[in-house]
Amino acid sequence: MARGKIQIKLIENTTNRQVTYSKRRNGLFKKANELTVLCDAKVSIVMISSTGKLHEYISPSTTTKKMYDQYQQALEVDLWSSHYEKMQENLRKLKEVNKKLQLEVRRRFGEGLNGMSFEELCGLEEDMDNAVSLIRERKYKTLSNQIDTARKKKKNAEEINKRLLQDWTNLIKHLREDDPHFGMVDNTRDYEAVIGYSEAAAARLRLYALRLQPDQPNLTSGGGSEITTYPLLE
Repeated sequence: MARGKIQIKLIENTTNRQVTYSKRRNGLFKKANELTVLCDAKVSIVMISSTGKLHEYISPSTTTKKMYDQYQQALEVDLWSSHYEKMQENLRKLKEVNKKLQLEVRRRFGEGLNGMSFEELCGLEEDMDNAVSLIRERKYKTLSNQIDTARKKKKNAEEINKRLLQDWTNLIKHLREDDPHFGMVDNTRDYEAVIGYSEAAAARLRLYALRLQPDQPNLTSGGGSEITTYPLLE
């Protein structure tokens, strides 16, 4: 059964396209190898697929450089010289750009202004004014962010302090409800109480109520007094 004739057009299906490329590439490389062996020919094939992959076939008895050299001799052209000239031209353009950039930088520092016309000086002044405006805007924005951060930290600290003060007030209220004799130091009363911490507070916080016994001198009088401690929080 004869094979049908394949219509030469772009294969829309990506997978089928890659399969066809691979098969026909191998076929071309096989034919090139046959030409090399049968006819002592020097064959070079360079292929780049639609995905950007490079495939190359060079006759075993030669190299890519030798093939280019023989190609140049056959056409009587110098590909390397033309390529070198293009590279030199590209290098010259890059040097010109670098020279202009260096001159522009020097002028922004106030150097090399003698050869500039009035219009060029005005343009340079305008560029520098715009640059200063951008820098000043950035500086103010950074400063504003720092101020906002400081305000937020202060607000958080105030909220924490307020919450701690409220917790302390609730604790004092609770202690007064449990012990009617509990209170802050007051010289006008027969007995007094103060809040203190144990020496082991660094390891574990323990709260005590310190009560002065009645008919004893005040702490502020300089005399001795007996102090009874009652643990409030364990």
